[in-house]
Amino acid sequence: MHVIMVKKRLLNGEACPKCAEAEALLRARGLWSRIDEVVWAEEGDPQSRGMKLAVEYGIPLAPFFIVEDEGSGPRTFTSTLLFVKAMLGSEVSGNPSAPATALTAEEILQLALEFEAAPPERTVKWLLERFGSAVAVAFSGAEDVALIDIAVKSGAPFSVFTLDTGRLHPETYRFIEKVRAHFGVTIEMMSPQLEPLQAMVRKKGLFSFYEDGHGECCGIRKLEPLRRALGRQQAWITGQRRDQSPTRADVPVLQRDTHQGLSGPVLKLNPLAAWSLQKVWSYIRANDVPYNALHEQGYVSIGCEPCTRVPRPGEHERAGRWWWEEATKRECGLHT
Repeated sequence: MHVIMVKKRLLNGEACPKCAEAEALLRARGLWSRIDEVVWAEEGDPQSRGMKLAVEYGIPLAPFFIVEDEGSGPRTFTSTLLFVKAMLGSEVSGNPSAPATALTAEEILQLALEFEAAPPERTVKWLLERFGSAVAVAFSGAEDVALIDIAVKSGAPFSVFTLDTGRLHPETYRFIEKVRAHFGVTIEMMSPQLEPLQAMVRKKGLFSFYEDGHGECCGIRKLEPLRRALGRQQAWITGQRRDQSPTRADVPVLQRDTHQGLSGPVLKLNPLAAWSLQKVWSYIRANDVPYNALHEQGYVSIGCEPCTRVPRPGEHERAGRWWWEEATKRECGLHT
């Protein structure tokens, strides 16, 4: 085994602060001796060996580690904490059985910070390689179909589910079929349980949410099916973006979700957190992926038919969801 640590040297001749912190952590854990070679990425010098390695492996941040094993290809680590776990014998990426709970809160926070500037292709690939087929893409809108495209191109196994509330637009059901055929993926339709749904409709009718809020209806039609879907997973991928609405302004790229999966709380990856709506549509057009025909009618964020309208000029894109309620309540609960 040969281990290379790539550090960044600033124009003032000093190591970048994160590189210095990484070295201090390795020394504290007694692992500094495991570093066989330190290579510098010189700021402003694209010909320095470290800069060339960054380009070769597609890693924009320092420090990072390259582990070369005999008989297998090199492994790269952009997280010092995950590199430490690997050196201490912990299981890392490529092991589908490794539970999400193996990552500590500190490691999740560190990864979220490192992923902040990373392209979605990298973060999606990291999640799929770490947890294998125990990762699901939650599919409903334009962002999600872009994520399916990214996941398919990664070549790693994953699953897809969508919440079939029974109140979706006809165009949405046709969109689901179009995505299924385009990518050749199985899309699991998660429907609400019959008894609580029938009891609510029997007692309150089909449009009670206009009177007493959407919480009860979404709880039956969306939240409970989501819990069942995630119960078989270790992680899930969503299309949340920070600029979608005021309630999503602080969405992290990676977080621990309290929903219970195969081995405890699941990980939640929001690869498009920093993307704009314009960037989503640029990706859709550039990669020729399907989209919901309702977008051509002015719809932006699309949910159930009775609870969705076209946003008015100047409104944010989710203003057309549960428009009769206060802006601070316009979440169904899937992401709260």
